[in-house]
Amino acid sequence: MSHKVLIIGLDCAPPELIFDRFANDLPNIQSLIQAGAYGKLHSTIPAITVPAWMSMVTSKDPGTLGFYGLRNRADYSYNRMDIANSRLVKDDTLWDILSAYEKKSILIGVPQTYPTRPINGCMISSFLTPDNNSAYTYPNSLKEEIEQVANGYVIDVRDFRTDNKTALLRQIHEMTAKRFQVARHLMQTRDWDFCMLVEMGTDRIHHGFWRFLDETHRKHDPNSEFKHAIRDYYRELDREIGSLLELIDDNTAVLLVSDHGAKRIDGGICVNEWLIREGYLKLHTYPDTITQFEDLDIDWAHTTAWGAGGYYARIFLNVAGREPSGTIPPDQYDTIRNELVAKLTAIPDTEGTPLPNQIFKPEDVYQTVNNIPPDLIVYFGDLLWRSVGSVGHQAIHTLENDTGPDDANHAQQGIFILKNNEHTGQQHNLDIRDVAPTVLSLLNVPIPTDMQGRSLIEPAIQSASTEMQPAAAEGDVYTEEEKKAMEDRLKSLGYL
Repeated sequence: MSHKVLIIGLDCAPPELIFDRFANDLPNIQSLIQAGAYGKLHSTIPAITVPAWMSMVTSKDPGTLGFYGLRNRADYSYNRMDIANSRLVKDDTLWDILSAYEKKSILIGVPQTYPTRPINGCMISSFLTPDNNSAYTYPNSLKEEIEQVANGYVIDVRDFRTDNKTALLRQIHEMTAKRFQVARHLMQTRDWDFCMLVEMGTDRIHHGFWRFLDETHRKHDPNSEFKHAIRDYYRELDREIGSLLELIDDNTAVLLVSDHGAKRIDGGICVNEWLIREGYLKLHTYPDTITQFEDLDIDWAHTTAWGAGGYYARIFLNVAGREPSGTIPPDQYDTIRNELVAKLTAIPDTEGTPLPNQIFKPEDVYQTVNNIPPDLIVYFGDLLWRSVGSVGHQAIHTLENDTGPDDANHAQQGIFILKNNEHTGQQHNLDIRDVAPTVLSLLNVPIPTDMQGRSLIEPAIQSASTEMQPAAAEGDVYTEEEKKAMEDRLKSLGYL
């Protein structure tokens, strides 16, 4: 077994780049692959940052966790939404379990760790942190040290949906350099058994620069000054990863993982425009300009369903006795939902060519369904088309993203690499929920029986599931001010 485990997380890193296209440009990553086990890692449905990283570190699917994206319905009203912050995580994470076994952790940038909570170790929260004025470290006293080490820590780029590519590229490189600088500092100055770093630069550079890389992208420009931006970033990232590998010994297992992959965006399906056209969504007044869903004048008394935009679509049904002005009799719920499945499946592209749309019912893809899930989850065109929630396009299809320039969508497969001096070769049928039990096995810690993944390390030790959440810190409540600050952060990133 290993004495320590280091996880290096690369948000949105696709196997096609890591294992194939950039393989010769990434000597440090290749050294891990050649000496270890590797393969494609099947992500959550939906394949997005939240909930994927929390699924990885809890070994629970989104339905069990009870959150399905960055924002989730707080109740069955039409406008109350919760941001997927750390307070929504009720299941034990890796660091909760390790704390119970008196093992120390370092966390850097792991999504859904803001607001911070006490752990046996130290923590720097993730990209949903509003800004550097927030209490983004645990303990809080760590913040001043981090700011000094990094000469101004960069939590995230200011806006990755921008046409100012030069400024965006500079921010991404600066952010990554400072994150790894801080990681090296903490790894060398703190006692630790488990260290997990998640770098968002891979996600930001894909969304900002994918068209310059992908020859099949409809906006590809082979003569652009940014044609090597992603490759050059990965080369720098590989050097940063190498700097961490120099700090560990052979008794430290290394995992290099991503929460999902990336692929080009061909366009958007205006899901609410489609629902209006099909008669499911009724407005009192159709807007004169493109209008976000929250600002529409909706006739709820005559609405059957509505949708949300994003990398995937969420469809919600207006059910009598469930929603305030519900119109669907409960005994017609399955009939209406199946009708929507058939019609959504048949939505074609702009030329009328059938798209490989995938529609999921929560109860079919999750072991348990908690809180309030979408009634349907939709992948348009196998995620080559995103969902556009705004109205006013006067069309079902759009070739532009309504929340700002975006070159890439997410893909279902991420990456998994494990180097622990025992396991080698390509692995198959890997699931994102396999990571947490594998880490526990590496550290010789019993695996709770309610984890849904499997350990790749045999034999694995199992234990009954126990409540291991650390006690809340004094004042550990999610205030309206914090919520507003996080909403503003999401808007600045173009998520809202």
